[in-house]
Amino acid sequence: MKTRVKLGVAVAASLMLAGGQAMSKEYKVGVLLPFSGVYAGLGAHIENGFKLGLEHYGADLGSDTITMVRSDTEAKPAASLAKTKKMVLQDKVDVLVGVVSSAVLGGMRDFVHNSGTPLVVANAGNDHMTGEKCSPNIVRVSFSNSQINRPVGGWLAKQGVKTAYLMAPDYAAGHQMMEAFKKTFTEAGGTIVGEAYPPLQGTKDYGPYITAAKAAKPDAIYTFFAGGAAITFVKQYHDFGVKKDIPLYGAGFLTSAAYVHVQGEAADGTVAALHYVPAIDTPENKKFQDAYQAAHQKVGSEFAVAGYDAAHLIVQAIKKSGGDKDAFKAALSKAEFNGPRGPLRIDPATNNVVQNIYLFKNEFKDGKVVQTILDTIPDVQDAPNGCSM
Repeated sequence: MKTRVKLGVAVAASLMLAGGQAMSKEYKVGVLLPFSGVYAGLGAHIENGFKLGLEHYGADLGSDTITMVRSDTEAKPAASLAKTKKMVLQDKVDVLVGVVSSAVLGGMRDFVHNSGTPLVVANAGNDHMTGEKCSPNIVRVSFSNSQINRPVGGWLAKQGVKTAYLMAPDYAAGHQMMEAFKKTFTEAGGTIVGEAYPPLQGTKDYGPYITAAKAAKPDAIYTFFAGGAAITFVKQYHDFGVKKDIPLYGAGFLTSAAYVHVQGEAADGTVAALHYVPAIDTPENKKFQDAYQAAHQKVGSEFAVAGYDAAHLIVQAIKKSGGDKDAFKAALSKAEFNGPRGPLRIDPATNNVVQNIYLFKNEFKDGKVVQTILDTIPDVQDAPNGCSM
């Protein structure tokens, strides 16, 4: 499916032909997101944010146009790789954007690396893709799995938490997030008293896992779940009545703005960490939230912000490169701007985003969940971790 988005009406005089006809270029963006399966809702948020970003920043491209070519990854590595190849080899896209699952990104990596076509990652946090498996063709505007969780270990220890039980889905993102938290928590003097990794696909009953965690008697349970799994887990944690004895913490996707309203009272009291919270009080975030809510009648989530900033990144790189492919990739790697999440820049040593991480609390008040920022850890940057461009 192709969606043409006309961007701008003016063109600089330097781009005029002798006969007065404007020289314009069509840029093809291949959007690879899950529109079905466990992460379908997240894919919709990212696409909505990306389209809004084109509306807000696309006019900067003058008479040039952006054409979106979209495909459903289904959050399945094999299917995603086949669709990526089609976009690059048949559709001849200029840049790829999207990818929710860390496993999908891992499966695409080698082809993207060898293809010469850049990929702007708008979600998947697979650490290796901006670490030992980094590539000049892969730029991440979302987060890395470690980046979200690494700052929380020391922070939680400072709050007096001495023991923790870990729980996350059994795939790359789940393990990487828990390992990042575990490292800094134990370095700060904390102790991990147990871990559990339910299957990503098909787990409907978290009761046995919650019961095992409760039996370990930790000071806190630290988790990562996202999408439908997060909704189910938070509700079941509430229903089991564990929260009154053992507080729930986690990566912020656990109570994402995309679906915390569905979790409702069950999310009350949960503290989480993320690179974006709707409560950020800046003009850039107000502009984003006002426009997103007007268009979709719902709060813009971190997933929508990633799509929005991906569009900003691509437009900025097109402007700076003037159509040159190598200059376009170089511009992606050096991008820097303020967006809804605050200051954002790409580290050219890893092609990973550098950004603030926010600790926030969910409180159920007057029939809705209010998310309040407790602390801000600024300018969180990953080490190269084996990356050599």
